Amino acid sequence: MSHETTGIEYLFQDPKIHLDERVRDLVSRLTLEEKVESMLQYQPAIDRLGVAAYKHGTEAAHGIAWLGEATSFPQPVGLACTWDTELMRLIGSVIADEARVYYRRDPKLNGLTLWAPTVDMERDPRWGRNEEAYGEDPYLTGELSKELVKGIQGDHPVYLKAVATLKHFLGNNNEVDRGIGSSSIDPRNLREYYLRAFEKPFTEGGAQSMMTSYNLINGTPATLYHGVNDIVRGEWGMDGFVVSDAGDVMGIVNDHQYYDSHTPGVAESIRAGIDSITDDAELSKQAIREALAQGTLQEEDLDRALFHTFRVRFRLGEFDPAADNPYASIGEEALLTEQARELSLRAAREQIVLLKNEHELLPLNPARCGKVAVIGTHGNEVYRDWYSGTLPYRVTPLEAIRAKLEGKDAKERVVYRDGKKRVILTAVNDGAKLTVDSSGEMRLSQDGEPTVLTMTDWGYGSVTLHDEHLGTYVTSDEETLRVTADEAYGWYVKEVFGLTPVGQGEHLWTTWNGKPVIAGTEGSLKVVEAEKFALNAVESNASTVLGQSQTFQVETVSDGLAEAIAAAQAADTAIVFVGNHPLINGKEENDRPGLELAASQQRLIEEVYRVNPNTIVVLTGSYSFAIPWVQEHIPAIVYTSHAGQEQGTAIADVLFGDYAPAGRLNMTWVQSEDQLGDIKDYDIIRGGRTYQYFEGESLYPFGHGLTYSPFEYNDLRTDVPKDSVKSIAALDAVDTLQVWVEVTNRGVAAGEEVVQLYVRPGASRVKRPLKTLCGFQRIRLEAGETRTVSFTIRMKDWAIWDVTRDCYCVESGEYTLLAGASSADIRLEHPVYVRGEVIPPRQAGRSIRAENFDNCSDIVLDESKEQREACVRPRTPQRSGWIAFHGVDMDTVSVVELQCRVSCNSSDATIELRLDAPDSEAVARVNVGNTGGAQAWVTLSEAVHSVSGTRDVYLLLSGEVRLAHFTLGANATEDSGFQA
Repeated sequence: MSHETTGIEYLFQDPKIHLDERVRDLVSRLTLEEKVESMLQYQPAIDRLGVAAYKHGTEAAHGIAWLGEATSFPQPVGLACTWDTELMRLIGSVIADEARVYYRRDPKLNGLTLWAPTVDMERDPRWGRNEEAYGEDPYLTGELSKELVKGIQGDHPVYLKAVATLKHFLGNNNEVDRGIGSSSIDPRNLREYYLRAFEKPFTEGGAQSMMTSYNLINGTPATLYHGVNDIVRGEWGMDGFVVSDAGDVMGIVNDHQYYDSHTPGVAESIRAGIDSITDDAELSKQAIREALAQGTLQEEDLDRALFHTFRVRFRLGEFDPAADNPYASIGEEALLTEQARELSLRAAREQIVLLKNEHELLPLNPARCGKVAVIGTHGNEVYRDWYSGTLPYRVTPLEAIRAKLEGKDAKERVVYRDGKKRVILTAVNDGAKLTVDSSGEMRLSQDGEPTVLTMTDWGYGSVTLHDEHLGTYVTSDEETLRVTADEAYGWYVKEVFGLTPVGQGEHLWTTWNGKPVIAGTEGSLKVVEAEKFALNAVESNASTVLGQSQTFQVETVSDGLAEAIAAAQAADTAIVFVGNHPLINGKEENDRPGLELAASQQRLIEEVYRVNPNTIVVLTGSYSFAIPWVQEHIPAIVYTSHAGQEQGTAIADVLFGDYAPAGRLNMTWVQSEDQLGDIKDYDIIRGGRTYQYFEGESLYPFGHGLTYSPFEYNDLRTDVPKDSVKSIAALDAVDTLQVWVEVTNRGVAAGEEVVQLYVRPGASRVKRPLKTLCGFQRIRLEAGETRTVSFTIRMKDWAIWDVTRDCYCVESGEYTLLAGASSADIRLEHPVYVRGEVIPPRQAGRSIRAENFDNCSDIVLDESKEQREACVRPRTPQRSGWIAFHGVDMDTVSVVELQCRVSCNSSDATIELRLDAPDSEAVARVNVGNTGGAQAWVTLSEAVHSVSGTRDVYLLLSGEVRLAHFTLGANATEDSGFQA
C-alpha cells in the first residue's frame, strides 16, 4: 500500500515504521537553517512538513508551575521526608495529567517536557535551593526520583505521558558563584556519591531528559563535561535529550570567561552532548552558523542532537493519530480532581516529621486540650516558593485547628496571635509620618493619619511590611515604593526591606538590593543609589541631606511579642509556628546566611515557653535548622516543609491525632553551622559530610522521625547459608541478597513505620562510610500487627570505586546489616561475608592519574584539556598541597626516576616526591618552570633516590603547578608510560 493511498506523505508520518527510522527521516528532511532554528528551547513550526512549534521546559518540581492553577504538593525536600516510593509515582502521574491539560490548551507554549525532578545531592543545608531536592543520601534520592520519573512518563511501552528532565548535572550545590565556580570532585566522590543519585532514574526509571548545571566540574563548564556523553549516554544508556540550563551556554563566555566568543562554546556544547539550548536565541543561532562555516561543527552534529529531541517528541505522540496514544485523550477533567486533592493531602501528612514528643504531649485531645493559643506568622499562612504553581486554594493551620475544635466555643477556645509588631515610620528630619492611600500610594505627611504597617522579621536583616487594611505588601522598584504586592514573590523579591538601627531611635531603610529609601520632595519617598547616599552621609555628617531625611524612626504601635505572651499565658496549650519564607534569605541565587531561626522567632519560642510549659513548636521550613535550645527545652517539635494547598489540614491532623506522623528526615540536622565545612567543599569523604562520614554529634540524625506508636524489630535474617570457614553468612560479589526483618506495632492504634536498612563495611583499603542506606520501606501496621518486611540487595551496589584500576569493586570482607528506625536508632545487626576482591597494590612503572589519589590536603581538581581527565593543583598558589597514593609496589621496576606531566603559569613551582608521610624527607624534587599557560603541558623528569618495597607515595605541589599524571620507574623517554 502506497503512502498516497493511506494519506501519509512522508515516511516519518507512518506509525508502523520503526521509531528511530521515522526520526532519522524527519531530521533528514530539514534544511540546514531549519536544523539551526530547531536547536533552541523554542522549536519553530515547519509548516511544509506538518511539524508544529514546540517548547521544551515546563516547571514541575512539585506540581505544574506558572501556567495557572494546578494541584500543589509539598516541596521536594518534604516529599523526600515521606520515604514513600509509591506516593512519588502517584504524584508524578498527577503532574503529568495536569501537564497534558495545559498542553492541549496551548501546545506551542505548554510543553510536555517537564523540568523535574531536581536530583542534586544536598551535602550542605545552607544551599539556597535546598527545597528543590531530595536530601543528602544518593540511595534515597535515586529511589524517590526514579519513581517520580515513572509516574511522569507513564508505563506505556511506546508513548510517554510527559517527560522528566533530571537536573542539574552535576555538582550543583551552592548558589553563590554558581555561574563562575568550579566543583572539585575526585573519582570516588563522583562515582560513589554524586553520580549514584542520577543513575537509577535513568537505568531503572527510564528518564528521557537531563539538564546540565551552571557550575564548572573540575574546571570544565558542565555543558562541556565529557560525562554527559561518556557516562549518561555511554554507561547508562540514556536515549533521550540533554538541555542546558537557562543562559548557561552563553555563560561559557559571559560567566566562566572560558572562551572569548560564543562560537566555540556553542559548538563544543553540542559536541559534548547538549541537544537543546535554553539561551538567547539569536546569539545561539548565529554561533551555530559561524561554527558550521568554520568547520568546528558539522551538520551531523546537529542531526545527532535533533534526533534526540525529536525522538522524544515522537514518543509523546505528537506525530501519530490520537487514537493510538492513550494519553492524547487526557483533557480538562484531569485538572484539579478530587483524587489529586486527596493525594496532595496524603503527601502533606506523610512528609510531616515528629522531631520530639516528650511526655506524650502529642497528640492533643480535642475534648481535653482546653484553650489553645496559636502563635506566629506561619500559623495563619501558606507560602509558595519560586517553583510552586498557583495554588487553587490554601488551608492554613489556624483554619484547620479551629475546625478540629468545632462548636459554638471554637473561636473562644482558639486564640491567634501572629507575634508581629505594628509600626509607624517617621522621617527623622521633620517628623513627617508615612501614610498610604487606597491606591497603595505612599507619602510622608505632617497632617494625615499615619498608616500602621505590620512588620514581619525574617531574620538576617530582612523584613516585610504589610498594610492589613489594603491586604497588600510594600514593594519597590528602582525609584519608588508602593503598597500593591499581593505577596512577597518573584525572582527578585522586592517586598523585602532592611530597617537597620544606625543611631538613637534611627533606622536606615533599604530595599531588597540594598538601596537606601529617603524622603524626597513634597512628602515623596525615593530609592537612591547606595554610593550616592554614602557620599552624602559622609559630607553632611547628619541624618538629613539637603533637607531630605536619610533615616526613619520606627514607632511600635502594638507589641506582637507581648500579645503572644499574654495569649500563651492564658491558654492551656500553646502552639508556636516558626520557620522560613521560601523566597527570603535562601533561594535560587542566594545561599542561606545561617542555620538558625530568625532571632525574633527564637525569642518568641523562649518567651512563650517561659509562661506555658505545654508549648509545641511547629517548624515550617525549606531546609533544616540548628535549634539546640528548642530541642533541649520544648517538649514537642514538629517539622513540615512548605506543603502546599493542604498544609494546614495535614498539620492539624497530626497535632490532634487523626493522623500519626511517620515522616523521616532526609538530611542530618547539625547542632551548629560550626560543624560544617566550606559550602564549596564537595569532598564529603575527607570533609566528614552527611551521615555517611559525619562523626560529630547531630541534632537529629538522618532518617530520624518519631510517631505515636512504639514499633518493635525482631529476627533480622538473610537467605545466605553460613560459610564453613567464616561461620557467618557468606556470598559472592555477583550475588543478590534477600533480607527479612519482623516489625510489630506495640501501640494501641494503627500507625506507620519507615523500616530502614543500612550496611556497615568492615576493613577496607580506603576510608569507607560509617554506614550506608541500602533499603527502606514505609509500612502501615494495625495495633498489635506483625509484618515481615523483605529487602532485595544486589552485592554490586556495595561496590566502591577503585581508583587504582578505574572500576567498581566489591571488596572481600565482613559487612554488617543494620535494621532500625533511623541511621542512629539501629535495633538489629546481622553480619555477612562477601567473597569479593582484594585490591592489589599499585605498580610502579605504570602511569598514575593524579586525580586518582587516595588522600589529599589543600588540593583541588582542575581541567586538563590535553586528555579528558582532571588534573590537580594546590588550592592556592601561596600554600602547598599534597596528594597521596597508598600501597605502591616499588619492586616491580627499578625506580630511579619521577616523571610528571605538568603545566604551570609561574617560574617557581615544584613537585616533591615523599614516601610514607607528607612531611618526610623528599626523595625527588621537580622544578617546574613556566610552561606557557595552564593548558600548555610538558613532561618533566627527575632522578629518584633508590627506593624499594611497598610504600605510600606523597606528591607535594607548590606554586601554580598542575599535575595530570605521573610515573615512577626506570629512565624513560618523554612519553613513556603515558597514554593519550
